[in-house]
Amino acid sequence: MRESAQNSWDARLSDRAVDYRIDYQTISAAHAPVWREELLREAPRTEHLPLRASLSAPTIDILTISDRGTSGLGGPTRADSAVTQDHDFVSFVRNIGEPRDTALGGGTFGFGKGIFYLIAKSGAVLVHTRCRVDEGFETRLIGCALWQSHVKGKGDKATRYTGRHWWGNNEGDVVEPLTGPDAEVMAHRLGLRAFEADETGTSIVVIDPEFGDRTPHEATSYLADTILWNLWPKMLPTANGRPPMSFSVRHQGSAVVVPDPRTTQPIDMFVEAYENMCSSDKGHVLESYKPKRVLGRLGLEKRLVLPSEPTAAASGMGIEKAVHHVCLMRTAELVVTYHQGPKPSAEYMSYAGVFRATEDMDATFAASEPPTHDAWAWQSLEGHNKTFVKVTFTRLKEKLDALVAINDKVKSPGAEVPLGAASREFSSLVTGSWGIGGGLRFGKAKPGPVQTEDEDAEWDVEEHETFVSTPSTQVADPAADVSVGDDGHQHREHGVSDDRTGPPHDTTVHDERPGWQSLAGTLPAAPPPQAPAARPKVHYVAEPYYDDRDGQVVLVQEFRLPVRGTQQLSPQLSILLPGNGVRETDPPIGAARPEFFGWENENGLFDRTSSLVVSGGPDIWRLLVVPAPDTVTEIGVAVKRAEVAR
Repeated sequence: MRESAQNSWDARLSDRAVDYRIDYQTISAAHAPVWREELLREAPRTEHLPLRASLSAPTIDILTISDRGTSGLGGPTRADSAVTQDHDFVSFVRNIGEPRDTALGGGTFGFGKGIFYLIAKSGAVLVHTRCRVDEGFETRLIGCALWQSHVKGKGDKATRYTGRHWWGNNEGDVVEPLTGPDAEVMAHRLGLRAFEADETGTSIVVIDPEFGDRTPHEATSYLADTILWNLWPKMLPTANGRPPMSFSVRHQGSAVVVPDPRTTQPIDMFVEAYENMCSSDKGHVLESYKPKRVLGRLGLEKRLVLPSEPTAAASGMGIEKAVHHVCLMRTAELVVTYHQGPKPSAEYMSYAGVFRATEDMDATFAASEPPTHDAWAWQSLEGHNKTFVKVTFTRLKEKLDALVAINDKVKSPGAEVPLGAASREFSSLVTGSWGIGGGLRFGKAKPGPVQTEDEDAEWDVEEHETFVSTPSTQVADPAADVSVGDDGHQHREHGVSDDRTGPPHDTTVHDERPGWQSLAGTLPAAPPPQAPAARPKVHYVAEPYYDDRDGQVVLVQEFRLPVRGTQQLSPQLSILLPGNGVRETDPPIGAARPEFFGWENENGLFDRTSSLVVSGGPDIWRLLVVPAPDTVTEIGVAVKRAEVAR
């Protein structure tokens, strides 16, 4: 797929998008006799070419890789032609190992077409193409085999064969392709996909494809995923609103879904990084200083992502459970490889990058690639070219080191202090616990009355769960209860006291998320307001944990409301600052802050209303929060009697 898509891109026409398609199918009973009759006539014995065994099987399976919107394989059909330009047919069918002749193209060595023969258990393929000629359009059809050399006959009459064979028009001294009506008639008899009247392109038919230990359906699904990981830049819309290439995969005539890179994790991070690279504000220019040269542009994207098992295609590209890679590409924007960078110290933090070489440097990076086009090896180069490629990886390392470094400084009255620095540095040694982290001491705030929106209302504010974006030191007992005493101060049942202020009344409107059933309209109508038997309070259940909601990583804190009666809940979110327990509820401009995501009951019903009226009881509730990366994020739940709710 990689090599064929690269060939298709290099053969694209300037006025249309490339349509790239993969079909797996079993030849129908109506067409199978034609295959056996036409391709087995005078074919080598099975020990010299496996084609005879493949076509003699009960069913004939083929894998067709085709493109449309490309130039097709035009030019002369004989290798001894002196034409040096527009000789695509000769380059693909006759010659092997010729370098590319397409400016800024993907291919460089001309060895890629050999993969078609390697995945054919028969050792043979059909080449069906339509191209422009002086008279208009011409259809061409030829069969090709590449296998082991062998000797036929004995003694002086023995003949040595190279292992290369052709099927077509053998009236001359060289087997030529069938052309024009002859090619179209034969393609129809074989059941091959026909070309439209003004359509050009190429179809490569692999006879009896090799799928290893995968079933054909598994193989086509794998190819669809491989398209995603290798060709996602070609799936993104350009300035005209259309992607430069369209992709489709079919198994026995049924479509196999090719994932959308913009909505598929974790490849969507690379899409964001690509857009950042193209942005004049977010992209980084990487340069070599001695000698002075612009090497390319880099875009980065960093976010909280739950680790997940990579697909087979992703594993083949070196992707792990968490992404910390940079996609390398040349000007053609075909994925070369995913360069692995340093792992973030935060367990759930991932980042993706995209680096694209400049047009001036394209030939240098192309020269560093092996025939498989899946790496940049500066060791194989000399002089300045070696320096440029080597320095590129140095600049990438500098940017990635800065990205994962301790950069969680927030403004305080005295100086910038990194929050959670020690916990992040030692996070690989401590797992499974939560806390304030950073070795910082947080004292009590100055005592004062609990502020409410109504002087008769009383808020009960639970001792906060303090969350660091990496595993850290131990946290206070999360199951402890807190209530508000008559003196206006909070008292934790386990003897720890702290003074907090209640949140202002929040009138955020209800926002029902698509695909989720909302709490609104599903909860029983609240009874007339009445005072609970005891002061309302919050009982946290276990420690906060990460989870996924609609593709968003959230921090989940489960809790109960042990006191019965109608009560009003509000989230309390802040970032802890060093000093005497100071909380940053209004961080500096541009700084990350924790965000309220919603409430969820134990049945999975969801509500985005930040000020929620519910009934107390034994049910478990969940507060969902998007934490601020690289900070000490404090989350809590405030509860009060509902009779003051507006």
